[in-house]
Amino acid sequence: MKGFTRVVAVELRLGLRDPMSAYFALGFPLVMLWVKLRGGDRPLPGGERLVDATVPMLTVFVVGLAALVVLPATLAQYRERRVLRRLRATPATPFLLCGAQWAAHMLLAVLGSVLLVVLGVAGYGLSAPASLPGVLLAWLLGALSLGAVGLLLGALAPSGRAATVIGLALFFPMVFLSGAVIPRETMSGSMRAIGDLTPMAPAVQAIRDGWSAGALPPLALGIMVAVSAVAGGLAVKALRW
Repeated sequence: MKGFTRVVAVELRLGLRDPMSAYFALGFPLVMLWVKLRGGDRPLPGGERLVDATVPMLTVFVVGLAALVVLPATLAQYRERRVLRRLRATPATPFLLCGAQWAAHMLLAVLGSVLLVVLGVAGYGLSAPASLPGVLLAWLLGALSLGAVGLLLGALAPSGRAATVIGLALFFPMVFLSGAVIPRETMSGSMRAIGDLTPMAPAVQAIRDGWSAGALPPLALGIMVAVSAVAGGLAVKALRW
């Protein structure tokens, strides 16, 4: 356990020291929140305030960026630089390595999500979540499922550059189709149908439902658990040192 926490702490410090990773995880979502709300907090179709939908949506954006772009690139770069080969000589197991990488990158996403909530409350009067435990559970399952996909990508990608390209190619369509950037209420039916096929959509739906209504959708929770188990298991088995 001591070795695990040490690896997590080191990886978190490295992430915060990297200007690009720190900006896109901590600063860019705040800019997006300002851009989306600079025209006023107009209600969405259905009556929900824009800020009460946007902040939960953007927390998934932060998680997705850390899980699908930064995490796989880091893992693949470590393989290129033979860092993983040196770690193989230690007691570290593939499960421990994947878990430490996931934890470090999701802690970065936690910081980004907290900053979004703070700005939403201080600057735009963000409402309190209807069910804080429900929102936290939905966020955690979203982080687990998207993080598992990112770990699988990092385990299979031949290089850091390839992992970044593939991660971005997955990330940007997902955030626009899943409702992490554009509210689902304003999308066409075909866009929503396509977005529902992405692993990001259940996280958006669960966090928004927990924030606005307090009740979490069981199907979305089940999908996130299944994706976490399947993709995470495959990532641990496929990890190449």
